[in-house]
Formats: sequence, structure tokens, C-alpha cells
Amino acid sequence: MSVVGFDLGNESCIVAVARQRGIDVVLNEESKRETPAIVCFGDKQRFIGTAGSASSTMNPKNSISQIKRLLGRKFSDPELQNDLAVFPFRVTEGPDGFPLVRVRFLGEERTFTPTQLLAMVLSNLKGIAEGNLNAAVVDCCIGIPVYFSDLQRRAVLDAATIAGLRPLRLFHETTATALAYGIYKTDLPEHDQLNVAFVDVGHASMQVSIVGYKKGQLKMLSHAYDRSLGGRDFDEALFKHFAAKFKEEYKIDVYQNARACLRLRVACEKLKKVLSANPEAPLNIECLMDEKDVRGFIKREEFEQISAPVLERVKGPLEKALAEAGLTTENVHFVEVVGSGSRVPAIIKIITGFFGKEPRRTMNASECVARGCALQCAILSPTFKVREFQVNDGFPFSIVLSWKSDSQNSAPQHTVVFPKGNAIPSVKALTFYRSSTFEVDVLYVDTGDSQIQQKISTYTIGPFQPSKGEKAKLKVKIRLNIHGIVTVDSAMMLEEDVEVPVSSVNEALKDATRMDTDDAPSDPSGTDVNMQEPKSADTTEGGATAAENGAQDPEEKSVPMETDAKVEPSKKKEKKNAVEAYVYDMRNKLYDKYNDFVTPEEKEALIARLQEVEDWLYEDGEDETKGVYIAKLEELKKIGDPIEARYKEWTERGSAVDQLVYCINSFREAALSNDQKFEHIDISEKQKVINECSEAENWLRERKQQQDALPKFANPVLLVSDLKKKAETLDRFCKPIMTKPKPAPKPQTPPPQTPPQTETQAQEPQTPEQQQNGAGATGEPASEGGAQEASGEQMDTDKPENFAEASA
Repeated sequence: MSVVGFDLGNESCIVAVARQRGIDVVLNEESKRETPAIVCFGDKQRFIGTAGSASSTMNPKNSISQIKRLLGRKFSDPELQNDLAVFPFRVTEGPDGFPLVRVRFLGEERTFTPTQLLAMVLSNLKGIAEGNLNAAVVDCCIGIPVYFSDLQRRAVLDAATIAGLRPLRLFHETTATALAYGIYKTDLPEHDQLNVAFVDVGHASMQVSIVGYKKGQLKMLSHAYDRSLGGRDFDEALFKHFAAKFKEEYKIDVYQNARACLRLRVACEKLKKVLSANPEAPLNIECLMDEKDVRGFIKREEFEQISAPVLERVKGPLEKALAEAGLTTENVHFVEVVGSGSRVPAIIKIITGFFGKEPRRTMNASECVARGCALQCAILSPTFKVREFQVNDGFPFSIVLSWKSDSQNSAPQHTVVFPKGNAIPSVKALTFYRSSTFEVDVLYVDTGDSQIQQKISTYTIGPFQPSKGEKAKLKVKIRLNIHGIVTVDSAMMLEEDVEVPVSSVNEALKDATRMDTDDAPSDPSGTDVNMQEPKSADTTEGGATAAENGAQDPEEKSVPMETDAKVEPSKKKEKKNAVEAYVYDMRNKLYDKYNDFVTPEEKEALIARLQEVEDWLYEDGEDETKGVYIAKLEELKKIGDPIEARYKEWTERGSAVDQLVYCINSFREAALSNDQKFEHIDISEKQKVINECSEAENWLRERKQQQDALPKFANPVLLVSDLKKKAETLDRFCKPIMTKPKPAPKPQTPPPQTPPQTETQAQEPQTPEQQQNGAGATGEPASEGGAQEASGEQMDTDKPENFAEASA
């Protein structure tokens, strides 16, 4: 499986591939890392990429560049009209209202759509990748601007299909940059969040994103952009300046000659690059027009003055990104600048002044998007093992569903299905009550961008035949897929036999959409729902609590319950919802965090089974018993639980290993320590602790080597439970030894007291017979006296510290 990332720039493209040792940028046929995004049509053949760039000077009217600006936009778009004024090639309006590019090719007039032209560029890039990999390239990730509309995203997918590519994901350029930055960071915090602002000034647009990093993950906090602020605007400012100057000095009007315009723009672009590193720069062009050589000169200060209208717009996206992230400049820890247009010193000055810190350039400004796309492709590929890094991207616009009720002349109703920042991908479901075919519109709202067309698409739902003359209950499923494209996936008519309490608010909702899950907002018209969450027991059919719908809580009603049968439908409904929630939750996770923990064959089989169960729920399984739903859920869990267990084991294994390692090191260090608090422990006991620690360490090393050799989708051999058990066993063995208390100090035994002697006894000498019999000083037999003394001393022999003295 190929792992390739494409950065489709407005001016040039970059191809990156993932190899076992990392990410490489591929060189084209001229050994260059960047390939011009240009298609040049000639009388006998077409030239794409570097060959097209070489031919463009001689054939400007048939050399198509900046294709990205034409893609998925109406011909009447004011922004597109501004671009067409400076394009050397001819563009007209097609019958569908979209632009058509007119060129002369193979001796005749031809028209091409922007999608076809992009497919030519992608086909050329595909060939470059295949030549480098010596293998077919099909699967890939393609970078797109975050502001691309639904139509533009679809156009990129269509172009990729024409070129024989299968994008695993259309990846936002800002997110690709953030991934390329964060995945190599080994010092990301585990608990606190590291906030990094990325400012990408490209050839034709400026994008700003603020990203929050934690260990092993990134979260996109905000997006902002100016779709027409880039390096080419500075080129245009220089072009207009010198065009006016040459008209005055040399009496030539470059606007009258397409080739002269192209040559002057190329020279101005080079001049801009020189001014980025020097305070002044000359401009010299031989035979620009009418066989006249032209010369010019400009200082950086003058360049910034003529570029003032462009520079004034730089601050806008910075302010918007910061506001949407809910941060202050003090909370942004680092600022990274990328993109070919970011090298203008005046831009860096504005960014520095806004954030109060110097921007950094730790990444390759031109290649970071392609590298991030290749990394994302490797993460999605089952054949590559990539450092675990979770990408939490959000959709930049709010998406609304709009409809009209059955009643005539009623105002359209709408609800936000996917709010701004909604996770990608995502699936949600809405419930409608209708008596006949109806239409729903999918719209963008609150984009803050007048160039984005509000309407995305219109879907007709029907025909259908309600039973018993009542309104049919329809469940409509809406999907925001991994590419950021929204679709109405399906509409199912449900026959509901369970009686549902209806309050005054619910009556008003009869012709509106109502949610079929619990996490609904309290707003009665709201239909935003996350299908991953199971229903709770205290919600109504509409998804809001009974109190929110104007009805009393069933448990607080004073009227008695009629029969137990009234409770059963509710319990049955909850079990059905649990099955439905599991289907959506597991399917989403299989495409996301469970993707690496299941083989492609298992994944395909499980997804097919989930689809079967979902279809069954809306057909034969609409009204089954509680036991049937429980059995169906257990059947699915029997397949899904091992996958979930593998993922859980992987997420928890690291901390469990750390705990065991800490336990081993702590006891071993204590046993080897010369600390006085351990000196009373016998060395043989300490050796036992050391041996036990070594045994545990060897066990961990062997098991960890076995585990690391296994793919994530294999059943683990190093279980978290085994690690915890090993740590507990080690603690149970070593702790009593290493925490043995010190012996108490020996008490001082007083010397035996001698009974006072009488003067006669003291002076009377012992006879030999008395000495032989061992008579004591008192004249009593020694055996009796000795026995009494021994008996007296033995009273304290139960104390170890007194035992030696008692037996002396």
C-alpha cells in the first residue's frame, strides 16, 4: 500500500512519501523538490509541471496556472473575477455557471474544466511518486485549504479519481502542518496544554490556526484565514509599481502584451525574494517589450509603502484565530510561521507585534504540509507503524438543515446539525413526522465569508406511504465524512406502535424535527445529536427530558400506574437505543481510534455486520422484545469487545509498565542502599529482594519484547492485569522485608544486690567442708540458692533482649 502525501499549492506542488525510516520529499524529473502546478497546451502535445513551466513563457495564453483558484467556484464569483483580470489565459462561463478554460490544443480550440486540469496535475504528481517508489500509487492524502467549500472538496475528490488516486483523506493544510510539528515532539506535557499558533502565508492565501498539544495528541482550537492574501499580492504591488514607472520612463505599456506581463511578474517575484534579505534591490529585464531593455531600483521601505494595503490585512486573521480559540497572547506559548509568502520581513514584524514574541521557523516552510499529509496517510494505513498521535480536527463552519413544515405558507425551520468546530468525521440522525414527500436543504451559516455559497445541497425525501392515514415517522441520517463533505446518507420510515406521552410542547413539534436520542439541547427545535451516546432512562421520545417538554416526570406523578405493561415499552425502547448507539459508536471508532487494532478483513466484516443490524433495527427489528435487543447487542459485543480490549490494553499498558518498573527500582535501590535505616536487615534477606526484583525485571523484558513484535491488531501477550498482578506480588514479597522495624535498644540490667552480712559472718572463715559443698555466703546450700536465683531471672526470658543475661 502506497503512503503518499500531496501538497497542492497554488503555484507549486510537493510530494512526500513515507518510508520505514521516516518521511521523504520526492524529487521530480529535474531533481527539484517543488513541481510547478501548471499545464501548458501546445500544437502537438501538452506539458505539465516543470516542462509546462519552461514552455509558459513562450506560450502564456495556453499555459494554465493557479488552477486551485478556479476550482469549485461560480464564474460570477467577484473574487474569481479579480483573478481572471490578471490571468493570461482565457476563461469563459460554462452552461452550468462554472468557469471553462479555453485553450488551443492540437490545432483546435478546446475547453477544460478546472477539475480536469487539476486531474492532469495530480496525474503528473502521481507519476513522480511512482517513479520514486517503483510501485503503483493509489492511496494518498491530499492537502486542501481549510476554507474549501463542500463543492471544492468534491472537485478535488473528482480530480483525484480521474487521476487514478484514492484519497484516504482530504487533510486541512493547517492540520497537516500541526501534525508535522507535533508528532516529533517528545516533550509535550501530559496534563497542561501547550498552545502553538501557526501562521501560513502561501502564494495566494493566508491561514492561521491555533493548536493545543498534549502528549500524543493535538486539538485544533481555531481556524482563520484570508483567502486572497499571499505572496502573489506583494508581487502584484511591485508589478503595478514598475508597470507605471516603465510606462512613464520607457513609454511602454506592458498590459498590452501578455508575454511582457508574464516576464515582468516573474522578475517582480525574484525582486521580492531579494528584498526579503537585502535593504534594496535592482530590476533589469532585457527586451521586455518593443525591443527595449528596462531597469529599475527599489528600497525595502518603498516596497513596504506600496504594499501597505496588503500588510494592513495581515492582522485580521490573527485576531480572529485568537478570539475563536478563547485565548490571550500570553496563553500562546509559541508562534510558528510557514509558507512561501512568510519570508517578507514586514509580515514577521506584524506577527511579532501582535503576539508579543518572535515567530519561529523550526519547520521547512514549503514542505511541512506535504510531510503532514504523508504522516496522516501512514497513520491511516494498516501497513505502517507510526508513533501514536491523535489528531482532533474540527470543521471550520456550522452546517444547518432547513425544511418546511406540512402546513402551507409556513416559514422554513432549521437546526444546526454540525456546529462550528464539530469533530470530523461525524454522523447524526434526525426524526421527522411527515405525511408526504418533502425537501431538506443543507446550508452553511455564520461563515463570516461572503465568498462561500450558503446552500450546499438539497435532498428530496420520498415518496413514502404513511400507515393508517397518520404522519409517517422518518429517521434521516446526516454524515460529515472524513473529507469534510456533508451528505444525507439515508431516510428510513419507522412504524412506531409504542405510545408516547405528548405534551403541549410536543404537539407544537409535530411538524418539526424531533430527536431520537437523549443528548438533545433544551431548545425544542434543536436537533443536534451525537449518535455515539446511548439514551438515558429519563428522556422522552423527542430527546429532551419530560420537564423540558412541559410534562411532569413520570416518577413524580401522583396518579398510579395502570399496569406493568406500560413500563415495558420504555425499557424495550431503551434496549433498542442501546443497540443503535453501539452500531454508530463502533462504526465511528473503527474508522478512527480502533482502525489500527483490527485487520482490514475483520474491519470490513464487522462494518458489514453493523450495517445489517442497523437495517434490521429500522425494518424487522423496529418492534421486538427486550430480550431480542439484548441478544443482538451481545452478539455485536462478542465481535467488538476483543477490538475494544486491544485498544484499552494499548492505552493503559504504558502506565502499568511504568508502575511495575517503579516498584522494581524502588525495592532494588532500597536493598542496595547503605542507608542506616536498612542496616539492621540481614544481608541474606536483602539478597532475596534483589533476586525477586531481577526476576520481575526479566519477566517484563521478555514479555515486552514479545508484545512490541506484535501488530496492534493481534491479541496482546503483555496484559495490564498481569502487570498489576506482578507489581502486587513483588510488593507483597519485598515490603515486609524492607520495612522490618529496627530492634529496640537493650536495657541496662542492674548488678545483683548482696544481702548485708553480719559482723560475725563476715569474719568467720569457711571450713574446707563448706567450701567443698559450695555453700553460699549465707550458709545455705548453693543448689537451693542457685535455683531460687535462676527462677527469679527466668521471669523475664520471654523478652529476647534479656535472654542472654537470664541464662548467664
